[in-house]
Amino acid sequence: MIPSIGKPINSFFSWYLEKRILEIETFIDDPFSVQEKTLTTLLNKASQVQFGINYGFNTISNSNQFKENVPLNKYDDLKPFIKLMKNGEPNILWPGQVKWFAQSSGTTSNSVKHIPITKDSLKDCHYKGGKDLLSIYYHENPNTQLFQGKHLIAGGSSSTFIGNKKTVVGDLSAIIMQHLPWWCEWRRSPKGIKKVLSEKWEQKLNHIVKHSANDDVHLIAGVPSWVYLILNVIIQKYNLENIHEIWPNLELFLHGGVDLSPYESNFKTIAGKQLNFYQNYNATEGFFGLQSENNSDDMLLMLDYGIYYEFIEKKYWFHEQPPTLSLEDVQLHTPYEIVISTNGGLWRYRLEDTVIFTEKKPFKIKVFGRTNQFMNTFGEELMIYHVEHAVNIAAKKLNAKIGEFTLSPVIQPNKRTIGHHLWLFEFVQKPIDNLQFIQFIDNELKKINIDYCAKRKNNSPIGKPEIADVKKGTFYKWMEKRGKLGGQHKVPRINNSTKYVNEILAINEAY
Repeated sequence: MIPSIGKPINSFFSWYLEKRILEIETFIDDPFSVQEKTLTTLLNKASQVQFGINYGFNTISNSNQFKENVPLNKYDDLKPFIKLMKNGEPNILWPGQVKWFAQSSGTTSNSVKHIPITKDSLKDCHYKGGKDLLSIYYHENPNTQLFQGKHLIAGGSSSTFIGNKKTVVGDLSAIIMQHLPWWCEWRRSPKGIKKVLSEKWEQKLNHIVKHSANDDVHLIAGVPSWVYLILNVIIQKYNLENIHEIWPNLELFLHGGVDLSPYESNFKTIAGKQLNFYQNYNATEGFFGLQSENNSDDMLLMLDYGIYYEFIEKKYWFHEQPPTLSLEDVQLHTPYEIVISTNGGLWRYRLEDTVIFTEKKPFKIKVFGRTNQFMNTFGEELMIYHVEHAVNIAAKKLNAKIGEFTLSPVIQPNKRTIGHHLWLFEFVQKPIDNLQFIQFIDNELKKINIDYCAKRKNNSPIGKPEIADVKKGTFYKWMEKRGKLGGQHKVPRINNSTKYVNEILAINEAY
C-alpha cells in the first residue's frame, strides 16, 4: 500500500499524485474486478471494428468467454490487420485511423514488427506511465529538485512509412518524444527534435554531447548500455573526472529494456556522487510496470492502463494455443509468459516476455527474460535472469566491470559431454583472472538453477564453460554492422546458436 501524501511539491504533481494514489489503491485493493472492467471496456470500444466483428466481441460478457472465442495471437497472426492499418484503413483492430507504428527493437530476430500506437494507448498507457513514474518518485523523494532542471531522454528514430505519407513508423521513444505535452517538451534536453530523432546514431550522439553539455540536466532516461556510452563520450570530450562535474544536479536515471545490474557499478564509478536508479517496464506494446519504492528491484504491475493480462506457464511456452491463467491464478516466484489485450489493438497477444511475481498484495513483478532467449540445449533451462544475476555476482567478487556480453551453447559430443557454454565478454575493467571469473559464474548458476546444477555435475553432460574476451568497442562495431545502433536496440544475452558469437569474434580478430 502506498502511504498518504506529504507536503505538496508543486501544484501539478501534488494534484496528480493525490488523484493517482486513490486510483492505484483501488486496483491494489480489488485487482481482479479492475481487470475484468478493463476487459469489458476494451471489448465495448472495439466491438464494431473488423477484428471485433470477426470474433463476436458484442457477445462476450466475461474473461472466460473471451478466452474461448478469441485465439492467442503472435505478431504474424495480426500482421495482415496491421498492414491494412498502415495503409490508412480505419476501424481494423481499434476504432478510428491509426497513424503511428512503433518498430520493435528486434533483439533476437531479423524480422521487423510494427506495433500500432493509438491515441488511447499513447494517452492512457505510455504517457500515464511516465507521469506515474515521476509522481511516485516525487512521493518517495519529497525534497527532489527534478523539475528545476532539464530531462535528457536517449530516444530512437522515426521515419515516414512508404505506403502512406500520413503513417509514421519509428522507435516507441521517438513517437513519444514527438508528442510530448508542453510541460515535458519545455524540460527536454537537448533542443532540436529532428537531430535527436535522426536515424544516424553518430549524428544523434554528437548533437546530444554538444548541446546537452550546456544544460542543467537533472534526469536522464534510456537503455543502460546506450546511456552509459553517452555519458562516457561526454566525460572524454570535456576531460571530466565524472559526469557530475558537468551536471552537478543530475539525480535520477530512469532505465528499462535490459537489467541494470551488470552496468550499475559502471554508473556509480562515473557518477561522482549519489545517483538514484528507477526502473520501468515500458515495452513497445505497452507500459506494464514501474518501480514504486526507492531501492526496490521489482515493479508494481499497473492494472489500469487499458491492458488486460493473461499468463502462460513455462511448460506451455512452445505450444501454439496453450491455456492461460488470469491474474488471480498466478503463483509467486514462478516464470510466466505475458499475454496482453490492449487499447493499442493487440488482442490476446503473446508478448514472449516472461516475468515472475514477487508479491500479490500489491502485484509486483520482475522481468525474467524472453521465451526466445531461453537456453535449453542440454536440458539446463537457463533464462536471462539467471545469466545476468550470475554475471553480476561474479563481477562484484572480482571487481570487474562489464561492457557487454553474450552466451551461446557449443555442441561438441565426446565420451563424457555433449557440449558446453561459451561466454563472450567485453570488459570495461577486466577481472583479476578470467578463469576464476567464469568459475564464479558457473558456481552461482549451480546455486540458483537446479537443472543447470544437475547437468553440470561431474562436468557431464555439460562440460566446463569457456570464456573469451574481446577488445573494447567490438560489440559496438557488431551492432553497427547489424544496423542496430542506439535507441531501443539491445545486445542479446542468450542465443541458441554460435552465429552471433562467431560474428563478434570475427570482428574482434579484424579490429
